[in-house]
Amino acid sequence: MTHQKLPVKLFTVEEANRMLPLVRAIARDWIELSESVIERRERISRLTLGREIDPDDPYGQELRHSEAELEKDLKRLRGYVDELRQLGVEPKQGGMIDFPSIFDGRIVFLCWQPGEHEVLHWHELDAGFAGRQPLTATAGAPDGEDSLGV
Repeated sequence: MTHQKLPVKLFTVEEANRMLPLVRAIARDWIELSESVIERRERISRLTLGREIDPDDPYGQELRHSEAELEKDLKRLRGYVDELRQLGVEPKQGGMIDFPSIFDGRIVFLCWQPGEHEVLHWHELDAGFAGRQPLTATAGAPDGEDSLGV
């Protein structure tokens, strides 16, 4: 049996939407830097594939500088992820953000992705993006006292 760690904070839809401007700003920086890191990592990999790099030639020095800059940016990426987690949210691939919430006495995730103006979906803990459901009464969205605050 697996035991899931309980989130430190649980959000209503209103709380998630109030926090969204800050989360959106951090996520935007995280996504932009992630794309740059991936591109530079691939470029370095192509440049070094099958080559012996002489540490004394200018090309080798430039490559070492690029790798050092990449390491700094990887550390910044981890900082963005840590910052989001300290806010109580869970960053996911592609810049999606999950906000832990309660629905029918169980923990679920409110789900936001870049481009959405507000939190509009939710999903079960193990469902991921494919299991996203809209936060509408007609689509079976949570309601009542134990709801997600819709």
